[in-house]
Amino acid sequence: MDINDLRGISTAFLLFAFIGLVIWAYSNKPKQDFEEAANLPFADDDLTQGGKEKGNQQ
Repeated sequence: MDINDLRGISTAFLLFAFIGLVIWAYSNKPKQDFEEAANLPFADDDLTQGGKEKGNQQ
């Protein structure tokens, strides 16, 4: 087994891992988690009373 065999095996492994990741990402199972993550920028949990951000209080 030489370096070219190792390169071929690693390329095949990465190809199958990529295909598996794409199938997982487009499946319906993680859809709810993705929708929650997509709405995180619109959450108001990071604002405190008075409309000031947490790090800017004096």
